[in-house]
Amino acid sequence: MGKAHYMGKDLTEVRSPQRKLMPDTVGLEQHEPTSTTAPCVVLPPASMQSSLRGIALRAQTCKDHRFRDLYRNLDANLLQRCWRDLNKRAASGVDEVTAQAYEQDLTANIEALAERLKTKRYRTKLVRRCYIPKDSGGERPLGIPALEDKLVQLACAKLLGAIYEQDFLPVSYGYRPARGAKDAVGDLGFNLQYGRFGHVVEADIKGFFDTIDHDWLLEMLSLRIDDRAFLNLIRKWLKAGILDTDGQVLHPVTGTPQGGIVSPILANVYLHYALDLWFERVVKLRCGGQAILIRYTDDFVCAFQYQHDAKRFYRVLPKRLQKFGLQVAPEKTRILRFSRFHPGLPRRFAFLGFELYWRLDWRGELRVMKRTARKKLQSAKRRMKEWIRANRHLRGRQFVLELNRKLVGHYNYSGCGATNSR
Repeated sequence: MGKAHYMGKDLTEVRSPQRKLMPDTVGLEQHEPTSTTAPCVVLPPASMQSSLRGIALRAQTCKDHRFRDLYRNLDANLLQRCWRDLNKRAASGVDEVTAQAYEQDLTANIEALAERLKTKRYRTKLVRRCYIPKDSGGERPLGIPALEDKLVQLACAKLLGAIYEQDFLPVSYGYRPARGAKDAVGDLGFNLQYGRFGHVVEADIKGFFDTIDHDWLLEMLSLRIDDRAFLNLIRKWLKAGILDTDGQVLHPVTGTPQGGIVSPILANVYLHYALDLWFERVVKLRCGGQAILIRYTDDFVCAFQYQHDAKRFYRVLPKRLQKFGLQVAPEKTRILRFSRFHPGLPRRFAFLGFELYWRLDWRGELRVMKRTARKKLQSAKRRMKEWIRANRHLRGRQFVLELNRKLVGHYNYSGCGATNSR
């Protein structure tokens, strides 16, 4: 029977986004429902391309609909529109074709690409791997697809976004339109301030992008997509060989390359079914008090009103993730007390590069405040110091302009003082 039976048995439980998810209820005793969360409905803007707008409206009005003709939308018109949104300054892939060179005969190149897609002669190229340093030490692998692969991936990401933005829940913040890390941290702080939460479970998934199960992902996508050609296209990207820095070609059996344009929405789809729906329709309904999940890609925080609910979730979470080939990172997963009523305990934790903590405001009232996390701030200072040392030869005006650009980049994402989290 093997994996096919294992997958089929479990995915009948998540066959429709409208149904309650009932897998992995072990350890989660039944209680009366406390609340429900509707999908984060994003009305398609009037400026959206008509084909994408039609897909979004169909996905919004019919939650059980399976799209059967997505591949046909990968035409020259969509590719041309995607070219405008493509990052022209990004590094080139294994073919070393730059955006400037491709743009010299853009119309002909896009029409030729659309024809190869139409006649099923499109082939993915190797993904060039590079490594960037992590703040915590070590290196993070990134995959850089070839230029045409980036363009087709962007088109597919737009099609997938038109569908799944109608299904994704408000608890998901990563790589979504008009949502970011500061929104996630702000909403988390607001709920901790005004909700009845006293216990927080911090969690992180170990090597998430490298351990996504291809079969599970394609099965999840098939819940909304009944288009073999489109799913085969995604399968090609998942199975594409990776050219490592030492010249060795790796053939992945799990994961999706970080750096691929389509990877973020595929990751969100994976955790939408593996985590978000399970938490909203199983965990919350079995909690004796309030419970909330805030997720930014594979980083997430859960808050609970009662300690026994937090402990039960902490115990069951690894079993739930293991079913989908995922593991929690033990060094980044913990339970802590976070309440204004226990001033003697440590009441601070970090999330997405920000530190949340309780502090008296100018009125003498306890508030959830946020500031740049200490490790994040120290890392930013260290990088700034290294850059200043390496660029002291620049002329005064050029030096100041470059330095300001780096400071603005830091402030836009993780720069903040001790402010209210909302």
